[in-house]
Amino acid sequence: MTHGATRRTVLATGAGALAAGCVGCGGNNSGGSGSGTSSSGSGSRELASTGDIPEGGGKVFADQKVVVTQPKKGEFKAFSAICTHQGCTVNQVVDGKIDCPCHGSQFEIADGSVARGPAAKPLPAKDITVDGKSIRLA
Repeated sequence: MTHGATRRTVLATGAGALAAGCVGCGGNNSGGSGSGTSSSGSGSRELASTGDIPEGGGKVFADQKVVVTQPKKGEFKAFSAICTHQGCTVNQVVDGKIDCPCHGSQFEIADGSVARGPAAKPLPAKDITVDGKSIRLA
């Protein structure tokens, strides 16, 4: 009976150590600044250069769940890339509209308002800063 208790103790201790090790590994992989982005000392993440965002269009940053648009020359806006209809990620900006591929919702690049349903709510605005040619997620 003592031998069985020792075996259980060893198995339980080993399983606990393995679980603790896995938790530690997961934290290291998810704590970065996002793929393809760089961090500045101020804590904001650089998304793109102003030249990467076409005038009258935009670009979706799926990893950061944000879409950045340039409705007018030199005016940059950012919105959540998560569609307000059923939570799909928008996939492109075409002809002045932000498109959701799941059910066809479209949003205006100037203010995130609904251009075509079924979405009923606008895309929430996101804070960005433009410093020179760098667009950063605040």
